[in-house]
Amino acid sequence: MSDYVEIIENDGSLDVMFYIDRDEIMAIGEELAAINANAYMNGYNWQALLDCYITKFAPGLAFAFEADSEADMFAAYFEKSEEGARNAMTLVNIIKSLIEDKQKLFRFVSEYGDEVDWD
Repeated sequence: MSDYVEIIENDGSLDVMFYIDRDEIMAIGEELAAINANAYMNGYNWQALLDCYITKFAPGLAFAFEADSEADMFAAYFEKSEEGARNAMTLVNIIKSLIEDKQKLFRFVSEYGDEVDWD
């Protein structure tokens, strides 16, 4: 997939792993903090940002997974099923679209940053 996001298949789940400790992602996090002082982009804040983004632009995905973030990673767990696989890929595509189009991400934080439940 990429070096910063992947889907891992486990016995009972499909896990989307977003590794925020990669240099490229850390640099984006620094730029986000310059836009919004609350946007210290650890795993919990990436989760908060993605929750807000999904609520606004992909609401059908909002209740399709359980998230469990750490300081250096965002993880989302989907049911292992055909629908779960589609939803996991949708989340991967959302993450990739925001990372690969930084201006889109920066506009989102500029416009909706006050609505994000930052850590």
